[in-house]
Amino acid sequence: MSGLTPELGYARAADGTHIAYLVSGRGPVDLLWLRGIYTNVEHEWAEPVLARMLRRLGSVARVITMDRRGTGLSDRVVGRPPGTLEDRADDIGAVLDAVGSRAAVLVGLVSGASLCAVFAATHPERTAGLVVYNPDPTRGWGSGRRPDDDPAYARLIDGVRAGWGTEAFAAAILAESAPSRADDRALAGWLAEDQRLSGGVDDAIAVLRTDHETDVTAILPAVHVPTLVIARGRPDLPPGRRVAAAIPGATLLELPGDDRMALAGDSDAIVDAIEGFLAARRTVPEVDDRILASVLVTDVVGSTALAARIGDRAWADRLERHRARVREALARYRGREIDTAGDGFLATFDGPGRAIRCGLEIAGTATVDGLMVRAGIHTGEVEPVGREIRGVAVHIAARVAALAGPAEVFVTSTVRDLVAGSGLTFEDRGRRSLKGLPGRWQVLAAVPPGPTSG
Repeated sequence: MSGLTPELGYARAADGTHIAYLVSGRGPVDLLWLRGIYTNVEHEWAEPVLARMLRRLGSVARVITMDRRGTGLSDRVVGRPPGTLEDRADDIGAVLDAVGSRAAVLVGLVSGASLCAVFAATHPERTAGLVVYNPDPTRGWGSGRRPDDDPAYARLIDGVRAGWGTEAFAAAILAESAPSRADDRALAGWLAEDQRLSGGVDDAIAVLRTDHETDVTAILPAVHVPTLVIARGRPDLPPGRRVAAAIPGATLLELPGDDRMALAGDSDAIVDAIEGFLAARRTVPEVDDRILASVLVTDVVGSTALAARIGDRAWADRLERHRARVREALARYRGREIDTAGDGFLATFDGPGRAIRCGLEIAGTATVDGLMVRAGIHTGEVEPVGREIRGVAVHIAARVAALAGPAEVFVTSTVRDLVAGSGLTFEDRGRRSLKGLPGRWQVLAAVPPGPTSG
């Protein structure tokens, strides 16, 4: 894997999904390049400008490209969603493991930027730096709208249904996003073929919907790795500025030109910026103590009254069985037990979907032991201190748990916005005050999955 010729491989994710990747180039720094929503890692090399960009980067770094699950050469499973943000972040880790990379500079283009940002915040020890190019203003960065309420999204989906994989649809995309190459028939042909090779119409719509529903705005302050935000094209400058302002210490580079697509306009300027960023990076990242985590807090409702009614010995036995069940659930969902305060638990997860499913299982199985458990979950920045953690995210999760009723799992809107595509559903419980915290917070109840027929 040391030359400039790309080599195809497959990483196996934790759930068994195979993730396609290519490795090319040479250099002291690993660079993981993640384009937008649909890709085919082999077909990227058929577009001359894109191939030239990758070759240039390959002269100073080992370049790793990958197809997100559900697209291109990676696995797709019929009847399953294309993967949540945490699934796809896990896939980045699986690819880095497969190529033997301890840490890499992540380069995320358009909607690939939000995924790279989440990985950088959650796994700073594996992220030597972060570059985001034109973080998309309508998907994945705080549009604040649901897909069904967004006319622009509806028009996009109509266009996908009518013209996915056709040169006419590709030409329409180029006219909007790459005006300097709008009349380039060869590029339109490549883009149409790229769509067809990345997946079918339903695949594209599923990925678009998941990306559109995802909002990572609230977690951007938890990114503590060196970051460069590149913005080009007038529609993308304000969002780029907001992203750069939200990430501590990020550098903003605004390039001239109307082309939003990286392979149009002055593509060399984009590569120049990335090369300059790489030159300042170390192969081993400077790790910040703070990380992004999903915090789960549980509490047994009415425990004092129950203990008084059944007696100390029976209560101790019942509590011990409950704790064993909780620890089994934590192990199943990759949770890390931090503390047991009385009859409750404090735990962290590297993904909000796993935290929610674990919380629902804990609340559901507690009834076997005659207990009623409530839980609260928030995703935010925490600071590990030995075996403990501290940070506002812990207090938010605890306050949200206190609002929940028996057998309920409450989450913040931050959590909800990070689990698009998970199949999880929520009931809005309104904007609530959290003791000791400013403002009012939107709180939602995670809905337990219904019975399945088999």
